Amino acid sequence: MQNAQRLREKMQAGKIPLGTGVTFSDATVTELFSHTLDFAFIDMEHNAHSLETVQAHIMATKGTETAALVRVAWNDPVLIKPVLDIGADGIVAPLVRTVEDVELTVAACRYPPEGIRGFGPRRPIQYGRTGDADYCRRANDEIMCIVQIEHIDAVNVIDKIVRVPGLTAIMVGANDLAGTMGHMGNPNHPDVQSAIEKIVTAARDAGVFPGIGLAADPAALLEWVDKGIQWVLMGVDWAHLAQAIDTSANRLRSHVENRNAAS
Repeated sequence: MQNAQRLREKMQAGKIPLGTGVTFSDATVTELFSHTLDFAFIDMEHNAHSLETVQAHIMATKGTETAALVRVAWNDPVLIKPVLDIGADGIVAPLVRTVEDVELTVAACRYPPEGIRGFGPRRPIQYGRTGDADYCRRANDEIMCIVQIEHIDAVNVIDKIVRVPGLTAIMVGANDLAGTMGHMGNPNHPDVQSAIEKIVTAARDAGVFPGIGLAADPAALLEWVDKGIQWVLMGVDWAHLAQAIDTSANRLRSHVENRNAAS
């Protein structure tokens, strides 16, 4: 949870924390990212992560300042609870559509009386070395509760969603949002961009940190930072690897072809 607090403090100070999506099972990738990035976005929604692999990724951030954020497969307390119990710094719940959906996410991340989380942490209490009451208090204060705004229904009630007590941040899911607006595959459509701007403004007005996930395009990232985004998910691990290997291979092949043509 210490890294969750550090991530929150960076945003409060006006810094723009950067992270990337983690899809590979091998926790080495998170260890690698933790030398550079502010958070690792461990994605259980679209990837073959088990609780065991997620725990390994979380453990790979230990001793660093990189927060481990885990996107669960669905906004369900049954899925959220074990991820928190293995030490996630924050939860990202996908595809919320109503105020009630967000209230459920917050409740799943909080112990009573603020929420409904059942007690059973292991790593977070240092295997019994941290007092239960102290942990519960800190967990309710520090664990990051994040929801993903990726449906037009959520946009239509965004002013109410961002004012749900206990919500830490929101993340814009531009591709799915575009789909629910009739523009699947075109998140740059003016109507979608206008909806995103509405989300960002509402979140900032409510003191909730707005974030967005984009491919690692510096120009697009800078544009959204200028529009008020406060944290950025820069692509995913496989995309960074593919881009790096393609760039290196193409450069070397081009050099060899040019040399052979000149000889």
